[in-house]
Amino acid sequence: MRIHPVSMRALIRGVTGRFGRARRPRTAFVLSGGASLGALQVGMLRALYERGIVPDLLVGASAGALNSAFVASRPQTVETADELAAIWHGIRREDVFPVGLGVLVAGLTSRDDHLVPDDGLRQLAHRHLQINRLEQAVVPLYLLAFDLLSGEEVLLSSGPVIDALLAAVAIPGILPAVRWGQRRLVDGGVVNNTPISHAIDLGAERVYVLPTHDGSRALPKPPRGALDAAIHGITLLIDSQLRADIARYSSRAELIVLPAPNPRHVLPTDFHHSRALIDGALAATRRFLATTRVAASMVT
Repeated sequence: MRIHPVSMRALIRGVTGRFGRARRPRTAFVLSGGASLGALQVGMLRALYERGIVPDLLVGASAGALNSAFVASRPQTVETADELAAIWHGIRREDVFPVGLGVLVAGLTSRDDHLVPDDGLRQLAHRHLQINRLEQAVVPLYLLAFDLLSGEEVLLSSGPVIDALLAAVAIPGILPAVRWGQRRLVDGGVVNNTPISHAIDLGAERVYVLPTHDGSRALPKPPRGALDAAIHGITLLIDSQLRADIARYSSRAELIVLPAPNPRHVLPTDFHHSRALIDGALAATRRFLATTRVAASMVT
């Protein structure tokens, strides 16, 4: 998907600031959910940082929340993207979805609200995040969750970063909900996988969208197992929502949707192809930015 609708009003705001002086539009990076396909965003981030394109705020859902939290805890540099790439190279499915027979049986026979524990994700966050609270982020950080009790989206911007991250990635029924005061929070990506709306509500005038799906609905072979089939079905739903949101918000801000190449049709539950996904997204985003005049202008 290579969509770059540009609002004339947003362009005017970006070119002319106070007293007629040029200024850079308030810029947001919005990172979609997508489980293992979150590796694509690492290549996108590196390409953006190479050109000096950095965010004024980061908004992430699900796997995009994990990537957002990592880069928001560090300087916005190529080196940070490379550190994130090294982490993705080492992630395995059992670190995120420990779906061995014993674990599944225990989950199915318990009265808990989830099939698998979030211990692996918690350990991953402890090892790699350099902040303790969301408000300590180098770049303002917003993680999207969903409150099961009120039925409302919840944008987290303060509080313990690990609890917020675990809430933002808690796929309902698979990973445990997180208690947040009186709320029970789960993955906000199930209702708003690419939270462009929140970035615009926060004042973003230019939004770089880092998706995890290229818009294709075809699969070379059927999903393997119930988990793969369920997540593929969710992927189709959220892709439709992204298309609708791009049409809805393109008149309110400049939207730049980066390419998300996945020629091997890697499934969101397959963590064996992170290196190829990162390299493919890096090359595609470099080409895209080189031919996108607006994206290359006023990056400082």
